[in-house]
Amino acid sequence: MLHNRKENPEEEAVPSSSHQAAKLAGRFALSAFSYTIDGAAGIVRGVFKVLCSLLLIFVLTGLLFTVVFAYYVKTSLTPTLDLSLNDYRLSESSTVWYEDSSGEWRRLANLSGKEDRVWVDYDDVPEYMEQALVAIEDKRFYDHKGVDWYRTSGAFVKMFATMQNSFGGSTITQQLIKNLTGNDDVTVQRKLAEIFSALELEKKYSKQEIIEWYLNAVYFGEGCWGVQTAAETYFGKDVKDLSLAECAAIVGITNKPTAYNPFYDQSANKDRQETILREMYEQGYIDYRTYTDAVNEELVFTRSANDVAVQEINSYYVETVVEDVIRDLISTKNISRETAAHLVYSGGYQIYSCIKPDIQAAVDAVYTNLSAIPATTRSTQQLQSAIVVMNPYNGKIIALSGGVGEKNANLLLNRATQTKRPTGSSIKPLASYGPAIELGLITPNTLVDDSPDIRLAGTSWYPYNASGYNSGVVDINTALCQSINTVAAQIIDKLGPETSYNWLGNRLGFTSLVPDDCAYAPLALGQFTYGITVREMAQAYCSLVNDGIFTYGRTYTKVTDSKGNVVIDNTPQTIQAFSPNTAYNLTYMMKNAVAYGTGYEASLSSTPVAGKTGSTTDYCDRWFIGCTRYYVAAVWTGYDTPERIYCNGNPAAQLWKKVMQPVHEGLEWQDFSWPSIGGDTGIFGVQYTYSPYSGENADGTYG
Repeated sequence: MLHNRKENPEEEAVPSSSHQAAKLAGRFALSAFSYTIDGAAGIVRGVFKVLCSLLLIFVLTGLLFTVVFAYYVKTSLTPTLDLSLNDYRLSESSTVWYEDSSGEWRRLANLSGKEDRVWVDYDDVPEYMEQALVAIEDKRFYDHKGVDWYRTSGAFVKMFATMQNSFGGSTITQQLIKNLTGNDDVTVQRKLAEIFSALELEKKYSKQEIIEWYLNAVYFGEGCWGVQTAAETYFGKDVKDLSLAECAAIVGITNKPTAYNPFYDQSANKDRQETILREMYEQGYIDYRTYTDAVNEELVFTRSANDVAVQEINSYYVETVVEDVIRDLISTKNISRETAAHLVYSGGYQIYSCIKPDIQAAVDAVYTNLSAIPATTRSTQQLQSAIVVMNPYNGKIIALSGGVGEKNANLLLNRATQTKRPTGSSIKPLASYGPAIELGLITPNTLVDDSPDIRLAGTSWYPYNASGYNSGVVDINTALCQSINTVAAQIIDKLGPETSYNWLGNRLGFTSLVPDDCAYAPLALGQFTYGITVREMAQAYCSLVNDGIFTYGRTYTKVTDSKGNVVIDNTPQTIQAFSPNTAYNLTYMMKNAVAYGTGYEASLSSTPVAGKTGSTTDYCDRWFIGCTRYYVAAVWTGYDTPERIYCNGNPAAQLWKKVMQPVHEGLEWQDFSWPSIGGDTGIFGVQYTYSPYSGENADGTYG
C-alpha cells in the first residue's frame, strides 16, 4: 500500500517564497488602495474647504465692496443738481439793488438776457424735431428711466477692454445733465455721477419735459442756445414752422456744433441730416416716401438779421457783482457757467449789492477823470490803475474801479479783480512781519543787523535794499517803515518759506499763489510768479483793522428769486488770521510808515492812516494799501504791458489820497489802538526797550 508521504515534513507549514511575495503584494495593494481612497477623499475635502473659503472670501469681499460703494455713492455721487425746469425756462430780467443812506433799497442796474436764447414750449416743438433727436441720440429714450443700461454696459466693457477712459452710451437725459452742469470730464467718477443724476432727474420730470428742457438748453452753433434761435438763425423761421428736412438739419448740429454748422460746412451738415433721416425711417418714425422726400428737399439757409439793441453799459462794480453771483451759483447749484449766466440774466433774480454810492462816486470822480491820474513820462501807454474799497469789519466791498477813463463797453478787463500783478513790498506785513510777530519771533522793537554781509540759513540768495545802502542795526519798526528788503529776507529765513506761504493761502485768502511762490524772493519782496489781484490785497489788509479777523470780500449780501425766496445767502466767511495783539502791532508800524516812511504821500489830515507801499522790479508796478478805522482801500498802478513807471513819487499812494480824503471828510477822528509793548530780545538776540515814536526830530531822525 502506497502512502503520500512528504520527504520534508516542514514544507507544508512554510509557504514558498513566490507565494509569500504574492501574498505580501496583495496586502500591499489592498493597503495602497485603501490609502488612495482615503487620500483622494482628503484631497477632495481639502479642495472643498479651499473652495468654500474662497467663496466665503468672495462673498465677504463683495459685501464689503457693496457697502463701500454704497457709501461712496451716498457721499460722492449723490446728485447735487439744484435746478428746476421752472427756473430755467424763465425769461425775466434780474435786478441789482443798493441800499441808500436812509436804508431804502433802490435799483442799481437791470440785467437782461445776454445769450441768444428764446424759450419754446413742448407743444410748439414739431413732432419731427423730437423724433429726429431721439432717433439719432437715444433710440430707447421712451423705454429707459434715464440710463440705457444696454449701451452703458457696452461702453464700460469697451473701456475695460481698451483700458481707456472713454465713454459712450449717454442718453438724452445724461446729455442734458452734462449741458446743465458743464461737467464733461472723461472719468469713471463723472460717468457714475451722471448716471445717478439721470436716474434722479427722470423721477422728477416726464419724458416730454426732458425733451423740452434739452431742446432749449443745448447749443446749436452761431451763438444759438435752443431750437427757436437756431430756427431763426439758420432758416429765418419759427421752430413750429420747420419741415422734417429742416428739423433733421438742425438736430444734426448738436453733435459737433462747429463741424456740422451749415454756414461752416454745408456738405457735412447734409451728410449728418441724411444719417438722421435714415435712422428715423429704419426706426419706423417715417415711411419710405417721407424719407426720400426729406432727403431730396433743398435746404435754404439764411442768416437772420437780428436787431442790435442799444446795450446799457454796466459799471465795473455791477460786472463784479454779476461775476460773483455766477461763480456762487456754479458752486451751490452744481451747474455750468453758461447755465448760471442764463439764470442771472434771465431768472428774475433780485441781487442785493454792498455798494455805497457816495464812496463809489468818490472813486469815479477820480478814476473817470484822466487829468486826475498822475502824469508819467517816457511811455506811450496810458497809466492804468485799479482800486478796491472795503468795510474791514464785515467784508463788504463798497466801491471799486477796474481801470481809468470812461468805461464805454461791457466786459472790459477789470484790473481790480481779473489782473494779477506782483505786489512788491506791500506783501511784507502779511507774509513776513505779521506771521513772525504772531509766532513770537519779533516785536516792533526787535533789533536787526541790516548788513550786506548777512548769510541766510536756507538759501544763498540775499537782496539789495531799494535805497542802495544798508542802515546797520535797525529795529523792526524802522525796517517796515523804510521798507528794508534785507530785514524782510531775514524774517522769512527765520520763519521758513513754507510757514509764510501757507499763512497767505490758509489764513489770508490768497488763491493766486502757485507752488513756485513758496520761496524767499517772492515772499520777502512780493515778486510772485503771476501776481495777486487788488481784491485779494484789500481783503487781506482788512484783517489788520478788524482785530486780526480775515473776512472774504463780498459784493452782495443775498440773492432771491422773483417771489422773494432766498437763492444764495452770502453771509460773511471769516478766519482768525492774526491775534488782536499782532494786528495792533502791524497797524502801529504801518501808521508810522505813512507818517514818516515810504507811504507819506497817502497821509490824511482828517484821520490816521496805516498803510504800506509796494514797488516791483524796475518799478513796473506801484502799490499802496491803506487802512483807517473806517475803511481799507488797495490801489495798484502800472501799464497793461509792463514797463518802468517814470513818475514823481508813488502814483498809487497819490490816487489813494485823492479818493479817500473826500470819503473821510466829516468823519470823527479815530486813531488805531494797540496794547502796551515791553522790551524783548526776539529772534535776533538784541535787547531793546520800546518807546513810541513821537515824530521827526530837528536833525531828521525819528524820536
